[in-house]
Amino acid sequence: MKNKSFFLLMITILLVVAGLLDIKYKGLFYRQLPESIQDWLTK
Repeated sequence: MKNKSFFLLMITILLVVAGLLDIKYKGLFYRQLPESIQDWLTK
């Protein structure tokens, strides 16, 4: 059980970091957001 929770924690951290990098470098996820949210994120 301990290994499963550690694995889920690592996956969650990886997804958060990937999302932040995507927004920073204006990747695929960022381009699918509405323009109003894109403007808010880049301010």
